Amino acid sequence: MKILLVNPPNSGRSIPEERYGIDSIKQIFRGEPLALEVLAGNLDGHEVRIFDLKVEPDGLEAALAAFRPGLVGVTAVTCEANAACHIAAVAKESCGASVAVGGIHASNDPEFFNRPEIDFVVVGIGKASFRELVEALARGEDGSGLPGVAKSSPGTPLRYLRRDFGPADLVEAKPPRYDLVATNRGAYTLLGRPLGFVTSAFGCPFDCSFCCIGGQAGGRYLACSIEAVIRDIGLLPEIPFIRLVDANTFGSPEHARRLCRAIRAAGLEKSFLADVRSDTVVRHPDLIREWQEAGLRSVVIGFEEICDSGLAQLNKANSVAVNQEAIGLLREIGITIVGDFIVSPDYGHADFDRLLRYLEANPIDLPIFTVLTPLPGTALHRQQRERIVNHDLDFYTLANAVVPTRLEDGEFYRRYAELFQLTHPKAKI
Repeated sequence: MKILLVNPPNSGRSIPEERYGIDSIKQIFRGEPLALEVLAGNLDGHEVRIFDLKVEPDGLEAALAAFRPGLVGVTAVTCEANAACHIAAVAKESCGASVAVGGIHASNDPEFFNRPEIDFVVVGIGKASFRELVEALARGEDGSGLPGVAKSSPGTPLRYLRRDFGPADLVEAKPPRYDLVATNRGAYTLLGRPLGFVTSAFGCPFDCSFCCIGGQAGGRYLACSIEAVIRDIGLLPEIPFIRLVDANTFGSPEHARRLCRAIRAAGLEKSFLADVRSDTVVRHPDLIREWQEAGLRSVVIGFEEICDSGLAQLNKANSVAVNQEAIGLLREIGITIVGDFIVSPDYGHADFDRLLRYLEANPIDLPIFTVLTPLPGTALHRQQRERIVNHDLDFYTLANAVVPTRLEDGEFYRRYAELFQLTHPKAKI
C-alpha cells in the first residue's frame, strides 16, 4: 500500500498579533515530525513517504497527485486540528485516499475528527495500532474493531475499543524512519543549530490539570528500552544537539540513570535538552550531575506558577520552595534552564508585576510564558468549559486567552508581551 504521512503547516493564530500588532513571540526552533517517523518505522512492506508542510507549506496537492497514496495519515496538536481536517478534505478530493488522523488532539478529543472527510481516528500511541489498521485495509477489511482505532461515524458518536497501552505498543525493534525527512534535515534547528529528536519515554506519571499528555498513553508512563534509545541517537550521527522529546525524561529516575550511563559507555558525544521536574532535580541532584557529564546542557522545567496556591489549583504536586531550590542547583551544576510559566487570564497588573519580580530574584536563562488554556480532554477544560468564549482551535496555541481576561483585552496582551521584552534571553541553549 502507498501511504503518505503528513505533518500540518504552522497553523496557530495570534490574538495579540492580529488585533494589536504585538509581535513579541518568535519561533526559536522547528523540529522534525518525529511522530510520523516513528509510525513509518513500523510500516515495512509498504511504500511510505512523509510530507512536512511546515517545511513545504504549498506542496501538498502536487505531492498527492504525484504519489497517489491509498492511505493518508495526519498528526495534529490542538491548534493544528482544523488544518488536519483541511488536509483530509484535500486528500479525499485529490486522490480518494482513506484518511486517518492521530496525535495529541485525536487522543484527547477524538470526537472532533468524527467527520465525513476523515475515515479513522487513532487514539493514543499509534505505532502498533496504525500498523494494524494498515494491515486490515490491505486485506480488504473496513478497519473497524481495532483497539485504539475509531472508525468515523458522522452524525453518531464514535464507538471504539479502548487500547490498554503497554511496552508492546512501542514496537521497539523498529526504529524511526529518519531517512524519510533527510532532504529537510537542514530546516530542523534550535536557535540556528541542527537539532534531532529522540524519544526515551511516553506519557507522564503525574496528572497536572492543564496538561494534555495523559491521553498519549492512557495515563501510563512507558519508558523506552535503553538499547532502543541508544540506537536511535546513533541514527543521527551528524546531529550534535538532541532533544529528548518526552513529557518527563526523568519520570523514572532509575531508568534515567541507566540511560545516562549507557550514553557515556557508548561514547555518544552529543549535547542534550530534556524535560525534568524541579522536585526530581532536588531529590536527585547526583543524577543531574551525571547527566551533565554525559552531555546534558539544558533542561525544560514547568515551574508554571509562583505561589503554592496557584500550583495546587493546577494539581502540579510541587511547591515554590522546591522550584527555587532546583534553580539554584541547576545554576551550580551548570545546566541552562528553560523555564515554563503559565499566565492566567485572571492576571491583574499586580500579578504581572509579581512574576517579573520573581524572575529578577530567581534568574532563568530562557523564560517561556504561556497563557493558561483549557485544552479539550484535560481536567482544566472540564472545569472551565462554561467560561470558554473562543472555540476556534486555531487559537489554542497557548499564547491566546480563550476565556475572558480580567484586564481589558489589549492591556492583558500588552503586559503579556512585556514579559518577553523584559526577560530577553542572553544564554545559549
